[in-house]
Amino acid sequence: MEIVVIGGSGLIGSKLVTKLREHGHDAAAASPNSGVNTVTGEGLAEVLKGASVVVDVSNSPAWEDAAVLTFFETSTRNLLTYEAAAGVGHHVALSVVGTDRLSESGYFRAKIAQEKLIKESSIPYSIVRATQFFEFLKGLADISFDGDKVHLPPVLFQPMAADDVASGVGRIAVGPPGNGIVEIGGPEQFRLDELVRRRLATLKDPREVIADPRARYSGAEVGERTLVPGKDARLGETRFETWLTRPAAKAAGR
Repeated sequence: MEIVVIGGSGLIGSKLVTKLREHGHDAAAASPNSGVNTVTGEGLAEVLKGASVVVDVSNSPAWEDAAVLTFFETSTRNLLTYEAAAGVGHHVALSVVGTDRLSESGYFRAKIAQEKLIKESSIPYSIVRATQFFEFLKGLADISFDGDKVHLPPVLFQPMAADDVASGVGRIAVGPPGNGIVEIGGPEQFRLDELVRRRLATLKDPREVIADPRARYSGAEVGERTLVPGKDARLGETRFETWLTRPAAKAAGR
């Protein structure tokens, strides 16, 4: 099966390309590094020629609200247009669990817009909503740090290893289009503040983590279950303590 991975040089994309190739698929890693730019359309016609599946795991290079929205809308429109011309039969996009519950956030408004474009397209699709990655726990602390303490809401949280994200997306990519949303998550639930506190401890990071019910997540208020998947979610295998023993944990702490 010929599969093009948009964002193929990133954290999830590079893992996904490797896994697909190991299973005998012809997987192409497409990104600006390889001359493919989904915002300008550069290289899209060439890389999509002959592809049966396109998997979009790309992310915005800028985080300001308007820039993120422009990226996801422009990139997705271009992808869908070029896919239709190339006869692609399955568009797979990586999104985030809780996206529809986080519309206060500019980033998640952009993801909602991306999902809407995909659903309204004529191309059969699968949207994979994943929970947060273990690899980004330190990053969550960084953006929640006010110069004194790390403030996080003490809500339920069910993150997963990036390897498991890639495996979950890969399984959906090689299957038939579901024309709907699939949720994937980690095998364990935690309190968000508790898990970030544990992660910082493993990194010998002295910052104090405060359970703050008023703290926001990516600019949005969150409830007890905003960030966790539903009962039908497909769960990864890697537990947090197991992940901590792997090279990925050391790399993510740098």
